[in-house]
Amino acid sequence: MTVEITEFIFSIIFAYLLGSIPTAYLVAKWARGIDLRKYGSGNVGFSNLAASTSRWFAIPVFIFDIGKGALAVYVAKWAGLPLYMQGLSGIAAVTGHNWPVFLNFNAGRGILTLVGVGLALEYKLAIFLVLLSFAGIPFHILATSALIAIFLSPVMVWFSTVPVINWFFNAPLGNEKLTMTLIFLGLWFILVIRRLTVPRSPLASSLSRYNLMINRFFLDRDIRNREEWLRRNSIKTVKESA
Repeated sequence: MTVEITEFIFSIIFAYLLGSIPTAYLVAKWARGIDLRKYGSGNVGFSNLAASTSRWFAIPVFIFDIGKGALAVYVAKWAGLPLYMQGLSGIAAVTGHNWPVFLNFNAGRGILTLVGVGLALEYKLAIFLVLLSFAGIPFHILATSALIAIFLSPVMVWFSTVPVINWFFNAPLGNEKLTMTLIFLGLWFILVIRRLTVPRSPLASSLSRYNLMINRFFLDRDIRNREEWLRRNSIKTVKESA
């Protein structure tokens, strides 16, 4: 038992530090010499890197960020740790991505790392939910569709014995259904907490706290105007130089 606890502690530390590697920030620094936090949406993630630099630079980040989540779970699996410890290692990787020790505990949203965790746990379910999230892209509501898709993950796990739904699982979950449900629910909560706790943007200074929280929860931004939100750092730069 002592050995298992020791391995679990090392697994959690490894997962958090692996998740903390700010891939998009580093690539932006190395490729263009810019601080990604001061460009575009200011988010230290794949989408802002692609918008602020190049999609070609974003491809390795896309792969690495997914890999971080998957590797965190697989390391726990290879160590022979039980499912709940594997899930907690995955959650630690997403936590590291969102609150990395290397960037003063403020970075991205962890969606890709979360996808990696899902792929390592239930790959067919994760692929289905990713495709469901992509359905929001043509309507510019990816943040909303991703929120809904990730929320559906614990729901689908809980009802995994229902015909049709059980196709999305590699094997019957049996006694581990509750454990897997709580893991995916924990991942969803991490996403929500990250959205709701970022510092308030000056663009939302006149908004009530209720409207601010609604915007953040559903849209993952402080204001409803998408274009103004994405340009907020360039707007700030113009004002400062005026």
